[in-house]
Amino acid sequence: MKRAMAGVVAAGLLLTGAGVALAAQKGSIPHLDTRGVEFLQGHYKFNPPGTNHGSFEWSGLLKDDDADDGHNVYVQVRVEGHGWARYYGKQRRTVRVHHSDWSGAQQYTDNAELRVCRDRGSLRPDNCSPTESFSYVLD
Repeated sequence: MKRAMAGVVAAGLLLTGAGVALAAQKGSIPHLDTRGVEFLQGHYKFNPPGTNHGSFEWSGLLKDDDADDGHNVYVQVRVEGHGWARYYGKQRRTVRVHHSDWSGAQQYTDNAELRVCRDRGSLRPDNCSPTESFSYVLD
């Protein structure tokens, strides 16, 4: 009888912990900027396994802050230590961006980094904002 009761308690604890781990975590992305580019009204969400590949989902407004410089702007996102993914905006405009990034090797994403950059062409290095890091935190 004691073994059965211990099994029921262990199963209950396991299921309770799994429920916490599967909850989506949401938050705001701080204002990011560097010379010529801004990222405004940003939001993110860590999706649970089985929802949109367990991805890091993010959105916001990408603004070309210096319309006369002739350079395009982009957002870079990196998840789980993979390489940077690049999402371009439009020159002389503010565009709404909404994307999801994930690692195919994992059930869900729990680490992500994001920054905005100005594409200055092939002869000069791009300038980027400081990188913001996001982590899925279990309660």
